[in-house]
Amino acid sequence: MPSKESWSGHKANRSAVRNSKQESRQQDLLIAALGMKLGTQKSSVTIWQPLKLFAYSQLTSLVRRATLKENEHIPKYEKVHNFKVHTFRGPHWCEYCANFMWGLIAQGVKCAGLNSEGLYRVSGFSDLIEDVKMAFDRDGEKADISVNMYEDINIITGALKLYFRDLPIPLITYDAYPKFIESAKTTDPDEQLEILHEALKLLPPAHCETLRYLMAHLKRVTLHEKENLMSAENLGIVFGPTLMRAPELDAMAALNDIRYQRLVVEMLIKNEDILF
Repeated sequence: MPSKESWSGHKANRSAVRNSKQESRQQDLLIAALGMKLGTQKSSVTIWQPLKLFAYSQLTSLVRRATLKENEHIPKYEKVHNFKVHTFRGPHWCEYCANFMWGLIAQGVKCAGLNSEGLYRVSGFSDLIEDVKMAFDRDGEKADISVNMYEDINIITGALKLYFRDLPIPLITYDAYPKFIESAKTTDPDEQLEILHEALKLLPPAHCETLRYLMAHLKRVTLHEKENLMSAENLGIVFGPTLMRAPELDAMAALNDIRYQRLVVEMLIKNEDILF
């Protein structure tokens, strides 16, 4: 009669054999799905061919997007900026990097009123928007834009849009503009992201960092789309012409670029986690 030890060993061997057979079957399915060697049954290759093509396209897309994430991102500032606010219309100067800062990094993007319907699309009262502008001119970062001062969130969003429109150099600079438009004209989604990634490298660090903050904020806005009705597409319509302007003076060419400007901002919002 077999001992207890030999019986336990026999059970372990049988379990190992079953696991080995199961792994072998899983590997055979994976090999078949990817269209590798299947033996002599030629019909199986034909059956699995569509799945192979689909799997290959999905794997290729994942690899390309993962590569973008692993690539070197735009360098972040290592020191705290020392902002000096001149005027709302004028630049915000940083003594550390001797570059023009466009204010939003210093002031922060406020996320109040995310559930407000038509956020950034609905206009606020122009006189109160002018008050916010004067408050920033006078007090800089200490300007009070709390709900106690301005109950209507559209006044704050209107001031933010006005700020970007009034910049002497757009947030997406004239030099980088053609590359961003090129990405919007490309039909392949993965190639679009690759071109956008290259376009972001053309921006000055201050501009890119501000754009990163803004896109993170707008992505949070889209997470409340059911309440505020502001999708990435709708925000692209609002912010496209606000953040980028055509360097050419040709009015017709600038008009034609509006749809591509919308697409650029829409792609930046949707892929904020990959691109930044």
